[in-house]
Amino acid sequence: MWATSFLALMLFGMSYYRLSKTDRAFSAKHHLLRPSGTIGISLAFIGVLMLCGIFLYPLRKRWPWLQRKGDSKHWLDHHVIFGLVAPISIAFHSAFKFRGLAGLAFWLMVAVSVSGLIGRYLYAQVLREVAAAESSLIVLRAMLQRQTLVSQEDLRRLSFPAPPANRISRWSAFTGLAYLALCDLALLLRVARLRMKVLGLGICLRSLGGLLSTGKSQFEYVISLVCKEARISRRLLLLSHAQQVFRLWHFVHKPFSYAFMVLALAHIAVAMLFGFI
Repeated sequence: MWATSFLALMLFGMSYYRLSKTDRAFSAKHHLLRPSGTIGISLAFIGVLMLCGIFLYPLRKRWPWLQRKGDSKHWLDHHVIFGLVAPISIAFHSAFKFRGLAGLAFWLMVAVSVSGLIGRYLYAQVLREVAAAESSLIVLRAMLQRQTLVSQEDLRRLSFPAPPANRISRWSAFTGLAYLALCDLALLLRVARLRMKVLGLGICLRSLGGLLSTGKSQFEYVISLVCKEARISRRLLLLSHAQQVFRLWHFVHKPFSYAFMVLALAHIAVAMLFGFI
């Protein structure tokens, strides 16, 4: 829904956004799309609401009554969505002119959003219950052994030999994280190649060369087992590295979040003081 709305707004306002600051005043869309215009100010309010929504996730950790509402994963997913929608709304609100205090706040918000995506990936790499993960790994491997839809030889081509433990112990936290990310990317490409081999080129062309699910439920079920097994085994292998990077990410992400919020509030206060709102 958000993507469609922003795409429609971009198509509607493209002719306006491409104009210079001087020429925009003579555009028929100026009263709608300027920062204080009908659409511009509405987007500002949407951006502010998204910013408020972002801070619900950290508040949930401190308010017991919020902790009883839903689970952490869904709260985090909404936290990330708010963090992506907010800068896009503010970009349209500013009519893509980023100057002064507002511009500084915007680019700081973009940096926080990008770091939020990185944090979401890191969150997925950190196991909460090691014993449960090890049990799940045993079950998944047994299920993959029993299935007959994909040959064991093809399944072996999807796997990655684990580096020796003494080598991993010498890796820095960021080297371990880079290894995880490269393995995820390589698995995606190997699965795409397997889809093309098993299902044929025609079906895979409709799924971006096998990068997306093909709709063949039994085959995709086996693929999902492979991906889960690979994800859990790598997370167990590099658990300490992921935990180190995640702690460092927290140390950086929070101050930037609070800094951009202070700048955003300062911008709103100035806008109200001079009568733009």
